[in-house]
Amino acid sequence: MWEPPAEHPLRRLFAGLAEHAFFSHLGVTDPPLIDYLSSLLSRFVHLDAVFRLRGEGGRPLTDLVGMVLEAEQLPAGGRTRREYYRHIGDFALFWTGVYPEALSRARPRHCKDHLVDYTVQGKRGYWITSQFDEENSSEEAGLFRRLSEQFEVCAVGLREVRREWEELRPNHPPGTGLIQ
Repeated sequence: MWEPPAEHPLRRLFAGLAEHAFFSHLGVTDPPLIDYLSSLLSRFVHLDAVFRLRGEGGRPLTDLVGMVLEAEQLPAGGRTRREYYRHIGDFALFWTGVYPEALSRARPRHCKDHLVDYTVQGKRGYWITSQFDEENSSEEAGLFRRLSEQFEVCAVGLREVRREWEELRPNHPPGTGLIQ
């Protein structure tokens, strides 16, 4: 999974915006959580990272239902299943937090995700990930548990990050976004 180095300008931009949004607007002072979220934003700049999970025949999984079904078919335990659930949490949080308006547009009645609650599935994905980490005595277990428990706060914080990055573009109407 590609991730820009900490000194990359885009990574620094997201880190600064996330720190400001979470500290100033939400009063969240959890540096590992905020670092994870700014890393998520940096990774998801590339669509191939957003849709990195593969299903049958190597085709990208583009809906949450497909991702969950694929994860459930993987052998219990193991890195691959953990990575699927982590990505499910990331995917759900990204769309819920950064582009919530896309969820209603992208989920017509005939779409598999039409009746899926992204918040519930995101929280579940992070919680399952934390269980894998806990089994291995990983320090990340607590981080993924907090992502699950504070999913809604993280989504609000990511909306604030988006609002702030949109304000960075002078002479552009609101909603056009910094990254297109």
